[in-house]
Amino acid sequence: MNAIKESHFQFPGQTAVYNGKVRDVYTIKDDHLIIVASDRISAFDHILPRPIPFKGQVLNQLAAQFLKATEDIVQNWLIDTPDPSVAVGHKCEPFKVEMVIRGYLAGHAAREYKKGERILCGVALPEGLKENDRLPSPIITPATKAEEGHDEDISREEIIAQGIVSEADYLLLEKYTRELFQRGTEIAAERGLILVDSKYEFGKKNGEIYLIDEIHTPDSSRYFYAEGYDDRQANDEKQKQLSKEFVREWLIENGFQGLEGQTIPEMPDAFVESVSERYIELYQHITGKQFLKADISNIEERIEKNVTHFLEQING
Repeated sequence: MNAIKESHFQFPGQTAVYNGKVRDVYTIKDDHLIIVASDRISAFDHILPRPIPFKGQVLNQLAAQFLKATEDIVQNWLIDTPDPSVAVGHKCEPFKVEMVIRGYLAGHAAREYKKGERILCGVALPEGLKENDRLPSPIITPATKAEEGHDEDISREEIIAQGIVSEADYLLLEKYTRELFQRGTEIAAERGLILVDSKYEFGKKNGEIYLIDEIHTPDSSRYFYAEGYDDRQANDEKQKQLSKEFVREWLIENGFQGLEGQTIPEMPDAFVESVSERYIELYQHITGKQFLKADISNIEERIEKNVTHFLEQING
């Protein structure tokens, strides 16, 4: 199946390009960003060899929907989505931290807790928790935004002391993070899902804070199915979830955790297809809408045509 592994566009007015783990970011006249959501998939801070068909479209359309559903909380960077896999928005100067918020002891937090850690990013965790338990209240566990390699846990106190973010701005980021997570939790609950944890990224433009990047997608958030959650916890069973965690689990089973000297295993066709289906399943489950697969017979040509037409329109 066709998928966007990488892109090499030259859009009108283009002044720069940056290739992230999943997104290819094109700067237009140093004022707007065109973000192509590729079908690359990353885990343990490594890009896996095989792209996942329709993954970029799922993430792009989910993110756009959630950005529109939260713009009353904080303004965001998005202007429009001229193509199923493309978003266009304001160029902002990103804060060098990711705001991670957790409502449950899962993923990285659960792994640290299992090692005996009881302080995570300066936040104390109670004794007696087991993996996937609900926390007494959501906790914010920020991470530094690494250009390369692993993002690192950091506390609120360290962020402010090191001048990474001013205290006034950081308090606003915390406020927005909690309100966004609450809204995401409510939307998920309406669809029979639990929003377990999420990350948000923010930036500034003309002195104002904007929410940037994607939100509440399976790449930036973790979801459990609400039905059966309590029974599974009581019986010490794994939670049924919609997130990237099952990809991480497959990698661990196949001897890869992103550690030095380890080789990334290649996903077989059947597993690639199942990952694609899981992404589509999440889209349909959380939106209540049928996922309409875009024409992928010539993805590059489709994107170039749609984006160029959009730029012509906004440039008059």
